[in-house]
Amino acid sequence: MSSVFVKLRKTKNFLVSIKNLYAFSAQYRLRVSVILQIMGRGRTKKAGLPPGTVVYIGKQKNEKTRIRVIDYDETHFEEKEAKTIEEVLACRDKPGIAWINIDGLQNVDVIEKIGKNFSLHPLILEDIANTEQRPKMEDFSDYVYVVLRMLRYDEQDHEVLSEQLSLILGSDWVISFQENAGDVFDPVRERLRNSKGRIRKVGADYLLYALIDAVVDNYFVVLEKMGEKIEDIEDELIANPEPKTLKNLHDLKRQSIALRKSVWPLREVVSRLERLESKLIDKTTSIYLRDVYDHTIQVIDSIETFREMLAGMLDIYLSSVSNRMNEVMKVLTIIATIFIPLTFVAGIYGMNFAHMPELVSPWGYPLVLLTMLSIAIVMLFFFRKKKWILQS
Repeated sequence: MSSVFVKLRKTKNFLVSIKNLYAFSAQYRLRVSVILQIMGRGRTKKAGLPPGTVVYIGKQKNEKTRIRVIDYDETHFEEKEAKTIEEVLACRDKPGIAWINIDGLQNVDVIEKIGKNFSLHPLILEDIANTEQRPKMEDFSDYVYVVLRMLRYDEQDHEVLSEQLSLILGSDWVISFQENAGDVFDPVRERLRNSKGRIRKVGADYLLYALIDAVVDNYFVVLEKMGEKIEDIEDELIANPEPKTLKNLHDLKRQSIALRKSVWPLREVVSRLERLESKLIDKTTSIYLRDVYDHTIQVIDSIETFREMLAGMLDIYLSSVSNRMNEVMKVLTIIATIFIPLTFVAGIYGMNFAHMPELVSPWGYPLVLLTMLSIAIVMLFFFRKKKWILQS
């Protein structure tokens, strides 16, 4: 029976090795995917090109570039879709504030024409077309350039969607460049249409604040959805962890890393905007930017909490799998242990000696079976008393 224990021990070591290898490979795949996101998959398109060359880097889509213009002041509001750059310039030259929103960055000609007519630096246009930019802020005296990530939660696929948002603040205009159609700015548009609050009574800097604030507020919506998903996985871990649970854990961990990458640099961006000494940003707007900064800190704290929870849940999953395997190995070991004395008794009476009194006795066979059954029952009772089996 020693060979049985050796096989069981080898089997257990093999299962532990497989579990550790699977966990390591999952961690490795997670780190590789995050590194690829940070490095950017499409940067090879720009290899060898001079600085300032506008090349679109991002997911290839067939969406047409759409330009929407909102022209407003305290008493006037006009919203329309511009078909040509000339219409955009006409709205810019009107008195009041102009918000020019461009959906879709695949058509770099539109970006170059906007840059030429608004006197934007070529490096700014290059950054706009590169959708793998880190959140940042640059002051060019006549305008301020801000890059941040706009996040949305996909209810169907249960994942966080991220796209780059570029904002340019001028004296009386704001330009926003988005990768895709659809955004989180509907509340801002409603406030402009209905003249709610002070947004139509102040300058373009307040509009810039309102757009950044809408993006940051939507981070809380994304975090709430992620929190609900984490709670579901936590309940699943306690009840019945399965291999798909580990996959869901790593998906959430990857999303939390992407969230941290998107939000962490934004703290510095908002802080610089708040302290920026520029003629384009009024001191009263700086107070509102300070509030956005506080919200950004709250988002970062929540993300760090989620990351710690996910790390702990991964340890719980591995411990649960290990405990389940140990329970199986314990049952197999108990069965093998019970059969050791039974095999010993059967081995004795299996020897081919001529003089064995029990072999000729009419009660020998049932007595041996009764003895083996008694040994098994006694051993089970002993294991039960030691609380090795049948414990809830």
